[in-house]
Amino acid sequence: MLTQQAIIDFCNQYNYDIRKSGNGRWIDQKCAADVVTVVADCIYNYALQDEDGIFTSTEIWHYDYTVENVEAIFKKPGVENEAARSEYDKFFQQPMEMLANANVLKKTKRGNRNFYQVNNLEVLEYIALRERNALFFLKTYIEKVLRDSGIYSVFEDFFAAQTKDTYQRVKETFSTFIIDNTKINGVVECNRIFIKVLNPLAYFNNSCGTEKGRLSEQIITYDMLMYNRNNFRDVYADKPKGVTRKEYATAHPVEVNEAYYHYQSAKAKRFLRLFNDQNRNGQTEHLEDAHLRDKAIHMHHIFPEAVYPEICYYLENIIALTPTQHLNYAHPNGHTQEIDEQYQHLLLLSKADRIHENLTDVAAEKIYEFSNFLFVLNVGFDNDDVLEITDMDFCSVINAINVHYAA
Repeated sequence: MLTQQAIIDFCNQYNYDIRKSGNGRWIDQKCAADVVTVVADCIYNYALQDEDGIFTSTEIWHYDYTVENVEAIFKKPGVENEAARSEYDKFFQQPMEMLANANVLKKTKRGNRNFYQVNNLEVLEYIALRERNALFFLKTYIEKVLRDSGIYSVFEDFFAAQTKDTYQRVKETFSTFIIDNTKINGVVECNRIFIKVLNPLAYFNNSCGTEKGRLSEQIITYDMLMYNRNNFRDVYADKPKGVTRKEYATAHPVEVNEAYYHYQSAKAKRFLRLFNDQNRNGQTEHLEDAHLRDKAIHMHHIFPEAVYPEICYYLENIIALTPTQHLNYAHPNGHTQEIDEQYQHLLLLSKADRIHENLTDVAAEKIYEFSNFLFVLNVGFDNDDVLEITDMDFCSVINAINVHYAA
């Protein structure tokens, strides 16, 4: 699995100057991180089993893996539904065009049809692994395109001074530039693309961006960048303190897209295993002398996916274990529907240690977020008090874990 620096190095190989390419579709409306990662995942799986390595967007669209996942994940009509053809065309074609412009894919034209093949399988895999990888790639790529095209300075001015004037200036500069240098000739179309350009950069700059055609009132948050904006943190945001999540859910029923969470959970497990193999030599994350030499090939949900779907894809809720630790200790006698609470307690303490190591190691690529760990504990314990723990206060986290299991 590549690092973030490798993604930066990849983009730095190429000149993405729009003034030279004239490509107005270097990014588009459907290029949200969650769509891009799913399309990349479908292409990656298709490429692994396709002998000639050449494909069209339609072939990816009708690929069995795609049919199985996309309809359920994004709650769209079936990919075979003729009425949805135009929507699916954009859903696959726009991210593929972006990936081709970025040189992750190669594109050739035969008549009026576009044919693609993978140009860099490692970068494609990085994007396919998880939404946050796709988002980092998008941010890196967008910034490189703007720098190469000579207009990044107006974006820097906007991030330095968040005013209506700087917002209007960056928006108008972008539209004028696109109309002058590409086949796109309408301001409305430019504004639709502008959202996908400004907001990923705003997120990484911890700043306001664009919303409903205006300067956003708040800083751009992660969920605002997603096509699928179901967010359990939003769902429970209005839950009064002291009311359990179960009680609140009963009074305020929420439709849970189980397919989406199961898909994301599987990808999170795959990501953690790759990360653990590459950065910890595949060692168990729960350090027990008897198992230090055994490979941690099982990715275990500390709080079970079936009971806590809202945190099943959080890396902070997944721990790399050896088969013995997983099937003999975490699940007594291999009964995967059962959880040993004493061992769960120990696993949470170990996961806290691994998260602390990752977040405090200056050289390490950060894969965890402290706030995510608090949310995992908040859901798993059904205890709002943990959300009040100060950022990076691991002592209070350890104390909260110990207190919960002492009760």
